[in-house]
Amino acid sequence: MAEATIGVFGGSGFYAFLEDVEEVKVSTPYGEPSAPIVIGAVEGNRVAFLPRHGRRHEYPPHKVPYRANVWAMKELGVQRVIAPAAAGSLQPHVRRGDFVVCDQLVDRTSGRAATYYDGPETTHVSLADPYCPELRSVAIERGRELGITVHERGTVVVIEGPRFSTRAESRWYARAGWEVINMTQYPEAALARELAICYCNVSLITDYDVGVEGVPPVSVEEVVQVFAENNERLRDLLNAIVPAIPAERGCSCGTALRGAVVGH
Repeated sequence: MAEATIGVFGGSGFYAFLEDVEEVKVSTPYGEPSAPIVIGAVEGNRVAFLPRHGRRHEYPPHKVPYRANVWAMKELGVQRVIAPAAAGSLQPHVRRGDFVVCDQLVDRTSGRAATYYDGPETTHVSLADPYCPELRSVAIERGRELGITVHERGTVVVIEGPRFSTRAESRWYARAGWEVINMTQYPEAALARELAICYCNVSLITDYDVGVEGVPPVSVEEVVQVFAENNERLRDLLNAIVPAIPAERGCSCGTALRGAVVGH
């Protein structure tokens, strides 16, 4: 089977990234991934790409096969995952077209299969810092070099979907001080941690959530339009991030399971 060391999950409106690719079908104990994975090269680095919603967006956020997707990346040898995603802003200073390299998340989903450890081995992996600091630093630095407006930290609240928030919910999240709202960051980030994969989110802000004062309700048309307008900037950023990733990991993501298993 073909191999890659870096993986990219494509979000809403971002269904293709690499050129001159080899398509790989990976079966997992958790079913089929959202789509066949394609592998190509970015400046000599082998990169695997998978659109998390499928190639035709056939998987809504609550039905994305997250466990299969992340497991398939691990099967291919991926150690680092970059996870761009369409997201809404909860704060006026985080504007449409901005990029947010999140450092925290809040899970407000319900009923999703969110772990590989269902027993009998009991494992409690720390998610205190859900995003890899090493990858985050690379993404922030490269974004600024490209002249992209990058927020170097932000908390994303992950809602169940597929509906958007009520005004009351959105105001609640905004008053908590959170910056970003999204439907897919959990359990994707947690599953990557359980497999000791470095994981970095880059949120592309496509809209203001309804709790932001004076804005109309978000629409799918608006989200798709803003993402399409910024796809080239996202590709440029990914192409800049990949070759800048250090060959050896200097973070603690690779040792996430150390001390996490009960009784060991």
